[in-house]
Amino acid sequence: MLKGILAIAGQPGLYRLVAEARSRIIVESLINGKKLPVSASAKISSLEDIAIYTIENDVPLKDVLKSIHDHENGGTALDPKSTPAELKKYFRTVLPTYDEGRVYISDLKKVLTWYNILQENSLLDFTQEDPDNNEKEDNPDSE
Repeated sequence: MLKGILAIAGQPGLYRLVAEARSRIIVESLINGKKLPVSASAKISSLEDIAIYTIENDVPLKDVLKSIHDHENGGTALDPKSTPAELKKYFRTVLPTYDEGRVYISDLKKVLTWYNILQENSLLDFTQEDPDNNEKEDNPDSE
């Protein structure tokens, strides 16, 4: 589901990988559809490699997005520009064990922004499971 969806440091929104070259990649914005080259030296995160810190263990972003999707019955999530108190309360509802000491307000805003972008682009399909993804828990970053 999140394969090929990227977050690029310093760039707003999310991007879909279009092509790879020797020293850069070509991505397409999920917000406006524009294509742009991105240098290999840019900080690029694949959404399928991101996890959120919790008290027990790290939860893959895909599972957090599914929890938000279920909570909202497939609709739009809380506005990422909500107050910090509202964001924390919302996350305690969708991911009760998230680690408030290691997951910052900026992380909560990113997750909600990403969810809303994916939802607007009909990219949240939780019906098909990726069997290879069950083995991947190597990147516990909390982007």
